[in-house]
Amino acid sequence: MPFDVAYVRGLIPSLGDGWIHLDPQAGMQVPDSVATAVTTSFRHLAAAPGGVYPSARATAEVTDSARRAIADLVGGDAAGVVIGPSRYSLLACLAEALSPHAFLRGDVVVTRQDDEPNIVPWVRAAERYAGRIRWAEVDVETGALPAWQFGDLITPETEVVAVTLASSTTGAITDIGEITPLVRGAGALFVVDATNAAPYLSLDIHELGADVLVVSAERWGGPRMSAMVFREPHVIDRLRLMSMDPGAKGPARLEPEPHQGSMLAGLVASVEHIAGLDEDGIGKRRRRLVTSLDGVYEYLQRLTYYLVTTLTQLNHVNVVGTEENRVPLVSFTVDGVSADKVVRRLADNGVCALADVPNRALVRMGAPEFGGAVTVGLAPYSTPYEVDHLVRTLGSLA
Repeated sequence: MPFDVAYVRGLIPSLGDGWIHLDPQAGMQVPDSVATAVTTSFRHLAAAPGGVYPSARATAEVTDSARRAIADLVGGDAAGVVIGPSRYSLLACLAEALSPHAFLRGDVVVTRQDDEPNIVPWVRAAERYAGRIRWAEVDVETGALPAWQFGDLITPETEVVAVTLASSTTGAITDIGEITPLVRGAGALFVVDATNAAPYLSLDIHELGADVLVVSAERWGGPRMSAMVFREPHVIDRLRLMSMDPGAKGPARLEPEPHQGSMLAGLVASVEHIAGLDEDGIGKRRRRLVTSLDGVYEYLQRLTYYLVTTLTQLNHVNVVGTEENRVPLVSFTVDGVSADKVVRRLADNGVCALADVPNRALVRMGAPEFGGAVTVGLAPYSTPYEVDHLVRTLGSLA
């Protein structure tokens, strides 16, 4: 059965606000089930886990449920799921939990393609301990992150390799499969930020070969929370304790403070929402997630092709990067018009888009020389009509 975008739109009340939401990097629209889970849980999950009374036990149960939900999303083990308020906070915590000797004795490999949360913690840790930083560069023509360069960047001295699975601006998907053997050969820690890919691709942490995989729930319509999943949960026990609770065990060791139970309930509901996007999905949640995300990917691949094709037909619009293997995120410049003015014109016509998303790849590719780049993205609720409206509005700028 074809992907039913009308059914998906019916699950999200905010889509009735009259706006066309092409800004998923700022957070997808929140499904009614997620909003209901959060508001309902605020009344019942006020206590922190650890007590013996009902509300504390309920919070502990929803914490376990949230770990299982993320584990199902990425094909991992709930015992390896660390939850936090943001990507940056999780990765900064991980960088601090590693032994200082990792940075004193070895290299850290980061990329220009990544978002700042998967760059800054590693750069700061390396600088703190006088470690060496090595940069993987973006192909300025395609917008992709060439995997071949990691053969030169990764050496026996490499301790950490941090890579994004997909770009937040060009959507280019990184060939993780070519990088994984190099990282394993060096015995380094492989940290993959899958935040930009998780709303669109069926993930399997074991197939990717990442030691640590990071996702952010707001990118698929959940609360502003992130998760850091360890492929081998026992690795957590070898890291420095970061929790304020000296008796913390398992993933809680890397969670400084208890979570808000209502946000965890929203996280669980958001994963259930993804699992239910395809009405043909049956079986356990992991299986339903794979079915739904495969349907989302197929639908949005067609819509992305239509978006890129129509944008390139506008003489005054220049799509940044030519990589075809991408998630539905696209950046472009407009001749003679700054990105800020473009998004203002789009907003005047009911379209939400982003201007000058902080991204080192766009700088490398020369976007600032054209007045900055506009970034748009598609979601499971996006339609061809919305793409047409975007293109018509851009056409009026000629």
